[in-house]
Amino acid sequence: MVKKNKIDFKVLARVMKYILRRYKWRLFLVICCLFLSTASSVGANLYLQTLIDDYIVPLVGVSNPVYSNLLKAIGTMIVIYGVGVIANFLSSRLMVEVSQGTLKEIRDEMFEKMQKMPISYFDTHSHGDIMSRYTNDIDTLSQMISQSIPQFFSVVTTIVVIFGAMIVTNIYLTLVVLIFLGIILLISKFMTSRSGNYFVKQQEAVGNLNGYIEEMINGQKVVKVFCYEDKAKEKFDKLNEALARNVYNANKYVNSIGPVNGNLGNTLYAVLAMVGGILAVKGIGNISVGLIIAFLQLSKTFIRPINEISRQLNSIVMAGAGAKRIFDFMDTELEKDEGYVTLVNVEEANNKLIEVEENTGKWAWRYPHSDGRLELIPLEGNIEFRDVDFSYDGEKKVLYNISLKANSGEKIAFVGATGAGKTTITNLINRFYDIGDGKIRYDGININKIKKGDLRLSLGMVLQDTNLFTGTIKENIKYGKKNATDEEVIEAAKLANAHNFIMRLPNGYDTKISGDGASLSQGQRQLLAIARCALCNPPVMILDEATSSIDTRTEKIVQNGMDKLMKGRTVFVIAHRLSTVRNANGIIVLDHGKIIEKGTHEELLKQKGQYYKLYTGMFELE
Repeated sequence: MVKKNKIDFKVLARVMKYILRRYKWRLFLVICCLFLSTASSVGANLYLQTLIDDYIVPLVGVSNPVYSNLLKAIGTMIVIYGVGVIANFLSSRLMVEVSQGTLKEIRDEMFEKMQKMPISYFDTHSHGDIMSRYTNDIDTLSQMISQSIPQFFSVVTTIVVIFGAMIVTNIYLTLVVLIFLGIILLISKFMTSRSGNYFVKQQEAVGNLNGYIEEMINGQKVVKVFCYEDKAKEKFDKLNEALARNVYNANKYVNSIGPVNGNLGNTLYAVLAMVGGILAVKGIGNISVGLIIAFLQLSKTFIRPINEISRQLNSIVMAGAGAKRIFDFMDTELEKDEGYVTLVNVEEANNKLIEVEENTGKWAWRYPHSDGRLELIPLEGNIEFRDVDFSYDGEKKVLYNISLKANSGEKIAFVGATGAGKTTITNLINRFYDIGDGKIRYDGININKIKKGDLRLSLGMVLQDTNLFTGTIKENIKYGKKNATDEEVIEAAKLANAHNFIMRLPNGYDTKISGDGASLSQGQRQLLAIARCALCNPPVMILDEATSSIDTRTEKIVQNGMDKLMKGRTVFVIAHRLSTVRNANGIIVLDHGKIIEKGTHEELLKQKGQYYKLYTGMFELE
């Protein structure tokens, strides 16, 4: 049995709040124009009786008829219709402004809130499904605002005005219309109740399909290398079939509404003509030929919008489903930040740090204490973990009792199998996730007290998967410092060993790249990521397997660039190639979220434990 779906009026009310927030007067003008258009249509229909009874019928059989009065009457009707045309044009024009302005505001708010969402949301939701909310769900909302809402106001106005006109014109014929109206409403309700639930499923299926397409586009090389084309197509066919099935089920009912109600409207037209003729012949109700024709026009005008609103109900249901997905996205809990310690520029005077506005290149933590005392703590890059436990879902722990310390300028390396917890530790330093138990201190300050934006400003990251953006090489490097000069950009590129290859590009630093820098090699993309990090000049750096996906020759160039960048900074390195961590001040060996060994390269070799086995090839990382 098909589950019946009702319109979610709370969601629609929320959409209306967006419209009324900035466009209530335009919407009021739209309603006025729609009322004027409806009044014009009704007035023309009613005037039709006068035109026939007072101007056409008297001329029948006259030998030398005078048409001047008839022409004036026709001119009056043209004016009445003209007013309706102008009102329709204005309402459509205004509604474009209302709909597009409202959708722009919703998209702006979606994107703004997306910037404040926790990383965990994007780790647990398909990127294609998120994109579908910006595109398909917004499109359904656009259709509702630009078509369904004005149609709804038009229908209500038309029904009220025409119903009043029909009662005034003839009560007997009005009763016939009401009988047919009841039949039409029952059929429309039956159809929409069965199609509504499938419109909701349709929007979900679109999101799932888009998510899968996005995955396949990103992974085309893997698909081809492993000859996975047939399997990929098979899964796509299932998702596509699910979408097609829901679209079919949704539309097989709604597409029947128009023909069924249209035929009922034609039947009503014939019945009214027959009943009106019988009443006119019997002299009941003072019915004339002009009245019958006028009433037939009124009935057509009355039934047509009811058919339209029956179709629009499904658009409203579909838009409600899309709007719910949009608002679910916007209502996602934002990243919490209760920090109050901020990062400020300082200069030294009389052996004392002083907060200044200009960029001095020296930074300090501005720490307001509860007793009113303000302390400036130099930004040095000392990081300490004390008995840290962590779980992604609040149930299964992935880190157990992690304790480590990295003093300013030291290089700490993490070694361990996939899933050992290496990247998780670095994610905790950035506060992409918050710890469950224990403490993490940065320059002696609990990082929960530091504002996340200021904390991340002091950190630099170079990841295995580089992220470049559509724009110029220069603009991509400037992600590290938005107000950087061209000289600073070039200096950062030289420090990262990226300057030479950039100058060989067609337009140097102004060369445009797109598609995550697909025209560049993996090594070149990595060098740009290092240059970006060098530009922001952070005291603490995190290198997450930054050279694992490039060849040995390129690795030397990249490693040289990273070595320059690491000088004088606190560095956390994650690497599968143990040759890159030999010179680390401390090496942490992890296994299933626990530290099983720690020490320098020489100390760990002497222990002849897990690290020794890894280094000598007796054991391999998985």
